[in-house]
Amino acid sequence: MSELNQGAGFVLYALMDAVVDRYFPVLDALETEPENIEEHIFVKGSARSNIERLYVLKRKVMTLKHAVAPLMEDTGKLHRGRVPKICTNTQEYFRDDYDHLNHINSSIDTIRDTIATAIQVNLSMVTIEESEVTKRLAAWVGLFAVATAFTASSQSFSLIARIFGFDHW
Repeated sequence: MSELNQGAGFVLYALMDAVVDRYFPVLDALETEPENIEEHIFVKGSARSNIERLYVLKRKVMTLKHAVAPLMEDTGKLHRGRVPKICTNTQEYFRDDYDHLNHINSSIDTIRDTIATAIQVNLSMVTIEESEVTKRLAAWVGLFAVATAFTASSQSFSLIARIFGFDHW
């Protein structure tokens, strides 16, 4: 009730502050998620699930970014410059919200960078795994080629020996 006594501008600030404060637990949860995914990046065979989890996390981060950006812009207008008459006594309060939103926005950008790096590392791990498989396949092909060549050359020598009459040895 004391907010109402301080005027409509303070009520607006209190509502915005309540919304901004609710973003911090969401941000904390989003910050721990890349760490959980990074633990699984180097596990063989987990590339697909890692990519899926990273893209789900990326969508969540972008949803938060889309919620924070307009609020940050509006709060920035309320704490500096010309403001509506009802907000003239609360500009410093809005600055506090603006600072919090700026911190949240910076953290979101850091999470986005971490996600992009994790995606690149995951794709590199997929490439390394595929390279190992290719090397194994090439080795097996080489073994079969040698065996086929040896078999073919023995059969060729047999054919030549029969043609020239040396098959009775």
